[in-house]
Parts: sequence; C-alpha cells; structure tokens
Amino acid sequence: MALAFDEYGRPFIIIKEQEQKTRLRGLDAQKANISAGRSVARILRTSLGPKGMDKMLSSPDGDVTITNDGATILEQMDVDNQIAKLMVELSRSQDYEIGDGTTGVVVMAGSLLEQAEKLLERGIHPIRIAEGYELASRIAVEHLERIAHKFEFGENNIESLVQTCMTTLSSKIVNRCKRKLAEISVKAVLAVADLERKDVNLDLIKVDGKVGGKLEDTELIYGIVVDKDMSHPQMPKQIQDANIAILTCPFEPPKPKTKHKVDIDTVEKFETLRKQEQQYFDDMVQKCKDVGATLVICQWGFDDEANHLLMHRNLPAVRWVGGVELELIAIATGGRIVPRFQELTAEKLGKAGLVREKSFGTTKDRMLYIEHCANSRAVTIFIRGGNKMMIEETKRSIHDALCVARNLIRNNSIVYGGGSAEIACSIAVEAAADRYPGVEQYAIRAFADALDAIPMALAENSGLQPIETLSAVKSQQIKVT
Repeated sequence: MALAFDEYGRPFIIIKEQEQKTRLRGLDAQKANISAGRSVARILRTSLGPKGMDKMLSSPDGDVTITNDGATILEQMDVDNQIAKLMVELSRSQDYEIGDGTTGVVVMAGSLLEQAEKLLERGIHPIRIAEGYELASRIAVEHLERIAHKFEFGENNIESLVQTCMTTLSSKIVNRCKRKLAEISVKAVLAVADLERKDVNLDLIKVDGKVGGKLEDTELIYGIVVDKDMSHPQMPKQIQDANIAILTCPFEPPKPKTKHKVDIDTVEKFETLRKQEQQYFDDMVQKCKDVGATLVICQWGFDDEANHLLMHRNLPAVRWVGGVELELIAIATGGRIVPRFQELTAEKLGKAGLVREKSFGTTKDRMLYIEHCANSRAVTIFIRGGNKMMIEETKRSIHDALCVARNLIRNNSIVYGGGSAEIACSIAVEAAADRYPGVEQYAIRAFADALDAIPMALAENSGLQPIETLSAVKSQQIKVT
C-alpha cells in the first residue's frame, strides 16, 4: 500500500495487487467485526473477578503498568480496528459514568456478539436480533429491580457502605488491606457528600501518593496535603491556628510591561535601586503581617532576599503551589485567592487548626499537611506504597471504591455479586422467552445464554470446572425460586 498525490495535492492510496483484493460484504463483514469485538473481550476475560490475573502493559517509552482495571488496560492498548475501538469507548463510558465494572461490561458485550454470530449463521436478520436483545434487556432490568435490596446508612452507620466498597477492592491488587481502604474511601465520600441532595463532588477528594512505607500506612487527612515544604529551612515546621494568605501575585518588584533599560553609572544609584527593591519587599511582607496572616502560600516563587526577609519577620511561606492545589486549599480553609497585595484583607484569610511539615523516610522528601480546616469539605487520601507502580494501581482502586460509595449515596440499591445477579437474570429472561412467538424469541434466549458469560469467566478464573459450577449454582437458584 502506498500514498500518492494527484495534481491538486489530494492524497490517494495505491493498493498493491488491487485486482485480487475484494471488499467484505454481508455475513463475512459482520463476522469480521464480531471477531474483532470478541478478541478484545477475550483479553479482558482473564482479569475479571477476585481471582482474575493482572495485566502487564509496556508503553512505547518503556514505562510498565501493572493493572487489572479494564478501562486502564484498554486505554493503554494500541487498537486499530474500529469495532475494537467501540469496545474501548464502552469501557471508558462505564468508567466515567459508574467508575467500576469496566471489565465486566466488555466481557458481557463480547458474549452478546458471540451469541449474535450464531444467530446470523442461522439466517436471522441483524435488526430482529437487536430487537430481541432490547426486549431481553428490559426483562433483565425489571428482574434486577425486583431482586435488589435497599439498605439504610448514615454518618454513624457506614458498615453496609464499607462492605460494598470491600467487594470492589476484592478484585484489586490491594485486597490484602481492603477493609482499611474501604473505610477510608467511605469516610472521604461522606465528608464531602451532601446527604440531603444525595450529591457527591469527587473533585473535593484529592488522592495523592508518595513512594515509601507500606500500603497499610495509607491515611485519610481531613484537610489538604501539598507536595511542598517551607521556603526557608529555618522557618517553623508547625503552626497552630494558622491564618493563611493565599496569593497568586509574586513576591518581587513590579516589572514594566514595555521594553526597558536601566542605566546605573554610580554607586549611589545602585544603592538607591537596592533600597527601593528592599522597600518593595518590606511593604509586601508588612501588608501580610498587618492583616494578621501567620502563613503565606504563594503560586509563584520569590528570590532569596524576599525569602530571607520573610524568615526574619517570622512569616512562614510556601512557594510554587499549583493552581488546582490553591483552589482546594481555599475551599478547605474558607479563604479567598488574592491576586494583588492591595486587595489583601483579614476577611480573605483562610483558617486552619494545624499546618505541619512532615518528612518521609531517610530521603529529604517533605510535604505540608493543612489540617483541622474551617471547612472540612475537602479531604485528601494519602497513599503509601513500595514503588510507583503500586501507588498508581492503588489510586485506580481507590477511584473505583470512591465511585461505588458515591453511587450508593445516590441510589442505595444493591444486588449480590459473584455472578448470582447475572444467573438470576438469565433464568428470568429464559422463562420470559416463551411469551414471544416471533423470531425475537431466539435472540431473547441468546441474551440469556450471554448473561452466563460473567459467572462462567469467574469460575474459570478461580480454577473451578466452569460448566459444572455454573450448572450447580443455577440449579440451586431454580430450587429457591
């Protein structure tokens, strides 16, 4: 295949041995598309459930990612086929909307395509298959609502929320301390949740990590953790009842916007300039002191002279703090972000009960903890782990747990896992198929068979006999109903 251009500069492709190539049509084209979808589902099938395998993915740069999160696996995969790309989109939309179950939806979609292929071979039209699937999905959803359980929870009664989050974390690499991480996730969500409106803003939960320590050292901080330290090593490392000035203006003399040149030809002129600069710094520091600030957090840097002056005036400062972190600090402390020193007033200061600098391990890594804030609706989950890969996977796992806790606050219905809900729906759909006399009946039965893919994959990944195990569980469910 070669790319060429015509006299107008429009590209066209020259295909070698073009006369021997034919376009796929009809059933062959459908089978090719289904095969692409199934191959993506087959890759993810082995990573489904608590006994699922983790996948090791290597990027073109040589970075290695180890994960069993379906959305992450598909994001990292280099997929060319258009139908396979649709499977990636499906997983991504599940991740955006629900946050968990990204592997399950792809396995389910692959199974539905597999069953559709058998129906196409029988000569059933794709439209009739789609209509049958639509009917079957309605039956399955109605049955799910019938078998769903509702549970009550409150700020003091979080056990049911913790149990559900533990189910999510069971299939992750962090499952050895799933109880602790589930409790942290639930407490974090409840801290930022509006239970009356049943709304949760996950942007208020910052998930941060630092290599070192062990997974059990992960903690929930009712406040903000910033990956910065005090600008001067002699500044106090702990400040009680801090009044925080949050600035987006730099600690430096104003610079003219136009091109300029300063000629200094005598010592006196240089001395005047130096004194003027010092006066600027003096005024800036004095303005902060006058409004009662005991800590300055600045988005920009400041030079050694300003740093030295801040230290002498006993005004601790933190520099180069990112914009997103500044916003979170402002939300947590109830302060206002100040763009100019002239606008700084006592009302715009943020309040925090404790600001402390904490160092980690034998390295010089230090972080700033801002705790006991005036508005506790901004929290940080601080993850520790043996290496960067572990921390990244823990972040993904905690994201899933946070999303599950948020979904439960919005709608507190649950169905039981381990493939039991899928088997129950499969039995209900199979039973309902007899009520439809048309060709759709075949598609409805195929949908019921496709639902068995999830419990079958769980049994396979657990090292059990899949068909034998599925039959035993199904027969028990039929006996109960």
